[in-house]
Amino acid sequence: MTDTIVRATVLSGGHPFEAAPFDELLRSIDGVRCTHRPWPDAIDVFAAGGLDDTDVLVLYDMPGLAFQRGELPGLPDPPAQVQTGWERLLEAGVPVVALHHSIASWPAWPRFADIVGGRFHYVAATLHGTSWPDSGYRHEVRQQLAVADPTHPVCAGLPASFELTDETYLCPVFDDAVVPLLVSDAPKTDDEYYSATLAVTGHMYSRAGWHHPAGSRLAAWTHTVGHSTVVYIQPGDGPEAYANPHYRRLLSNAIRWAATTRP
Repeated sequence: MTDTIVRATVLSGGHPFEAAPFDELLRSIDGVRCTHRPWPDAIDVFAAGGLDDTDVLVLYDMPGLAFQRGELPGLPDPPAQVQTGWERLLEAGVPVVALHHSIASWPAWPRFADIVGGRFHYVAATLHGTSWPDSGYRHEVRQQLAVADPTHPVCAGLPASFELTDETYLCPVFDDAVVPLLVSDAPKTDDEYYSATLAVTGHMYSRAGWHHPAGSRLAAWTHTVGHSTVVYIQPGDGPEAYANPHYRRLLSNAIRWAATTRP
């Protein structure tokens, strides 16, 4: 890491977002210089030497799903360069901060779920030997986020709890394999969410015939994969979250702390 500036490479693509407010969020982080790399050009990050000028890799992307209107998405495997590049960066200890919809990335590649700590399913799938239905989503959920570990650097300067209105997910999370940072009071049962499969096949905001086990209340966590620190932050769908001062502090803390953990 450099002495004064944290260099963050931010990946995007595969999921829509409001670019101008997101870019303003990135510019607002003191002491962090963000280089934005959308897909498909982002594949260069996973080439040998592709992260030599990076202290932290930030994921706001959702590769690995090929959407077609009204149909189930295709689930392509990551290119060999991406799989090799991920293993290379984890061996080197490059820190990763993953945000919001990035938890849905590369669903055909089981390794990615272990990297991020869970998976959002657009299509029913098997994960860690368990069959899962497609995951649930709900927009504009008013929730209280409680700090699970006030002593953790990612939580520094945050109040004990704060309100945030944002999209929440109902999906598998590896609770026992991660260190909790934030816990949400948002409901986590299928009668409060909508089916992702129904949404992408033309039935937005429907749960007809869909069922899902009760979900985790974790909204942010960290763990170590290989030699890399990984932080996942579930909130971050759009401008209301981007503008929230506590969300900004959370993201800044995560990037700046993760950078300090690089070997």
